[in-house]
Formats: sequence, structure tokens, C-alpha cells
Amino acid sequence: MRVAVFMGSVSDLEVVKPAIDTLQSFSVSCEVHVLSAHRSPEAVAKFASDARNNGFGVIIAAAGKAAHLAGALAANTTLPVIGIPVKSSTLDGLDALLATVQMPAGIPVATVAIDGAVNAALLAVEILSLSDSHLAATLNEYRVEMATKISATDQEISSQYSF
Repeated sequence: MRVAVFMGSVSDLEVVKPAIDTLQSFSVSCEVHVLSAHRSPEAVAKFASDARNNGFGVIIAAAGKAAHLAGALAANTTLPVIGIPVKSSTLDGLDALLATVQMPAGIPVATVAIDGAVNAALLAVEILSLSDSHLAATLNEYRVEMATKISATDQEISSQYSF
């Protein structure tokens, strides 16, 4: 299964790129689009309503300010949708966070931290790993590698600064 990655504006690409890179590191294919909940609502609805039949398993959507993109996608599909609130200069991303996380009952959007693209990709990988044992094993290896790195860092810092 593939992951669809959306951004509401090309200016969000810098925030979204770590999600794309993370999906690629897990060999999860993705398709990336710039569509707006407000400027191209018909295209958003069409993509979302066709996404399952087109082989997608999860949708990731990044948007700032009003941040309605994830909700607009979720309203038109039963696939899991993960929202990435994008930090903007207006309210430091709080507006996007609140718009993404405050969905009405019945239309859930999983929401990660402001600019949390890596976690959005990892959550997508976790969801896909429910039906893909190879992906589950790769995810487990990733977690072991993280633990190994933090242990090595702990030993280095502890030996350097403990007295």
C-alpha cells in the first residue's frame, strides 16, 4: 500500500520533506500533491474518495493557518488521515494545531506535533505494518537502532561529565 502526502501550499514542502524521506527510508512508496482545501476543494474530495480504490492505505496532510486540508480529506474517505499542523508566522502554528486536532465526532484526524512530519510518516508506517509483517520487522529494527544510539550517547555523556 502507498501513502498519499498532501500539502496545502508549496511553501509547506520544507516541513513535509522529512515525512517523504522517512517513508522512503522504510521503502514505503508515496505520492505527493499540493492541493488546497479552500482553493481546490473538488480535487481534494475526488482524490480522497478514490484513494482506497487507488491503492492508498494512509493519507498525510500538512497545512498551516486554517489547516482544513486534513479534515477535508478525512471527510471524503474512511482511510486513516494524519494531519501535520504547519507553523506559520501568524500564531506560531497554534492556529493550525487547533484546526487540525479539533475535528467533529465521526471524522477523525490523527494529529502530530506542529511541523511533526517524521512522526506523521512513522505513524503511517505503523498503520501499514498492521498488515505487513516485513514492514513491522523493519519498524522494530528502527526502534532497536534508536535505543542503541541513545544508549551509546548516554555512555559517552555519562563518562565525560560524571565525577
